[in-house]
Amino acid sequence: MNGHMNRYSTILWDVDDTLLDFTYSQEQSLARCFRLVGREITAAQIERYSQINADFWRRLELGEITKAELLTGRFEQFFREYGYEDIDLGRFLGQYQEGLGSIYTYLDDSLALCRELKGRVSQYVITNGVAGTQRSKLQLSGLADLMDGIFISEEIGAPKPQGAFFAYCLEHIQEKDPARVLVVGDSLSSDIKGGIQAGLCTCWYRKEGVVNGTGLVPDHEISHLHEILGLLE
Repeated sequence: MNGHMNRYSTILWDVDDTLLDFTYSQEQSLARCFRLVGREITAAQIERYSQINADFWRRLELGEITKAELLTGRFEQFFREYGYEDIDLGRFLGQYQEGLGSIYTYLDDSLALCRELKGRVSQYVITNGVAGTQRSKLQLSGLADLMDGIFISEEIGAPKPQGAFFAYCLEHIQEKDPARVLVVGDSLSSDIKGGIQAGLCTCWYRKEGVVNGTGLVPDHEISHLHEILGLLE
């Protein structure tokens, strides 16, 4: 490691739609699950599922529902809307999570970036995703090997943006100065809000066409992950 100090010593990475393209995994896994029950899912149905799913995740972040309610509830609503109640929900769910844990693609060549950062900064994953699914995907993608730790809300007992989640992370990382910890994620409502409330520095990974109407002000905003390198100087 070179002599000069990085501005940040530690990066807390979000996974889905930050390091890995969750939209791709979701579409591929849904299509596969529907083929397994002898059906074809349309682009419009995938879009509708995404809306329902996003709404359930928002409610989880707010503490209105549990993870278990989210996992089944989104599909119960989706199947109800399209008359798919005959599909075996438990079996479908298992196959869907298995798909999400094995089908992945990188965003902005994230693997090369994390590899480049290894040794320069400590890197951890912070995720609200399903534990088994996330561990599988991080392992298969090679990202797990580059991380100093993996923080999964399901195992911690509180989701991002809740204070308990970030308090747990801060207890279990080496860096004790919050000003040297950078939270990087695409979600204003979970990553950025949680990071700000915990007194950490935040970097919003902004997707094309997304507008920040939240009133939250991240310390940094990037549209490509490799811009992180410039923020460390």
